[in-house]
Amino acid sequence: MTEPNPPQPDPAGQPQPATAGPLTHEQDLQWASFAHLGGILGFLPSLIIWLVFKDRGQFTNTEAKEALNFQITAAIAYVAILIVNSILTAVTFGFWALIGWILPLALWVLVIVFSIQGFLKTKDGNHYRYPFAIRLIK
Repeated sequence: MTEPNPPQPDPAGQPQPATAGPLTHEQDLQWASFAHLGGILGFLPSLIIWLVFKDRGQFTNTEAKEALNFQITAAIAYVAILIVNSILTAVTFGFWALIGWILPLALWVLVIVFSIQGFLKTKDGNHYRYPFAIRLIK
């Protein structure tokens, strides 16, 4: 059996990789929703989905950018909380450490809740905009 569209060699004799086609509507919704749900794990799933599918589906491009911007904002907030907690723990001679763990926990819960909300909204084909996000990627 022969391959329907084998890669054609370029003038130097090397085969060219096959280009991926556009996403179907269902695939576009699926990858867009996965970009939001991946936020539970951090910013890498959103980044990877955006880089791989940004030119193949407009909905995925838009939603993956939104999810990535939110995850970058959350990462900046984690760093800020770490710095503030460190300073306050030093100033209060360790007392702040007893209650300072609440801030990163609260941010973690918010990230999970907003990521799930984004997933649920986009899987139905609706755009989701996070309540707060620094939009670095336009």
